[in-house]
Amino acid sequence: MIEIKDLTKKFSKFTALENLNLSFTNGKSIALIGPNGCGKTTLIKCILGLNVIETGDIMVGGRSVKEDFRYRKDIGYMPQIGRYPENMTIEQTVNMIRETRNVKDADLDTELLDAFELTKIFGKKMGNLSGGTTQKVSAVLAFMFDPKIIILDEPTAGLDPLASEILKNKIIKERNRGKLIIITSHLLSELDDIVSDIVFMNEGRVIVQQSVEDLMTEHKSERISESIISILKEMKK
Repeated sequence: MIEIKDLTKKFSKFTALENLNLSFTNGKSIALIGPNGCGKTTLIKCILGLNVIETGDIMVGGRSVKEDFRYRKDIGYMPQIGRYPENMTIEQTVNMIRETRNVKDADLDTELLDAFELTKIFGKKMGNLSGGTTQKVSAVLAFMFDPKIIILDEPTAGLDPLASEILKNKIIKERNRGKLIIITSHLLSELDDIVSDIVFMNEGRVIVQQSVEDLMTEHKSERISESIISILKEMKK
């Protein structure tokens, strides 16, 4: 569970996040969406401890991210663009991170590794991989250590249709196991089957936080994208 309390984040005179209050509970897959520059990336970096929090707080599993860095072991993160040592092979990269995490082989979740058939190309160097294959490696690493919280930044970007479907099914499976999954995406059509809740942000503020069911009922729509379009139209009035 993640609780965000009165979070404000400024960069010089620019306010990226303004007095955010959010609560993300286990067993939910939450879409964090909004226009470019709305604060999504800043919020994720704050949760991951990559941005210093000066005003407000974030609690992960009841622990403040400002006080105890060990909460990070409970988070799996898939960046939009994974950056890895180019001269290392896929196998070396996976083993390096596994050793850093200090997780026993018996406790590893290798479902995506097998589904993407990455072991067949374990000897390929990271610098020679296509963008889609690099995304597969990032997805594997996000889920491999059985984290309680999984953050996916534009997870289907660059993936082929089959790989996207494999990843979507994995997201649904882990959500149903009681994990908290946070997804950012510009492709709203990708979210319909996999998210349970929506957080729509604009200019560093939360505009909407609702379950998908309530959102679509309120806006009399059948798809998330239609509901978001309705929200944008209301904002322009």
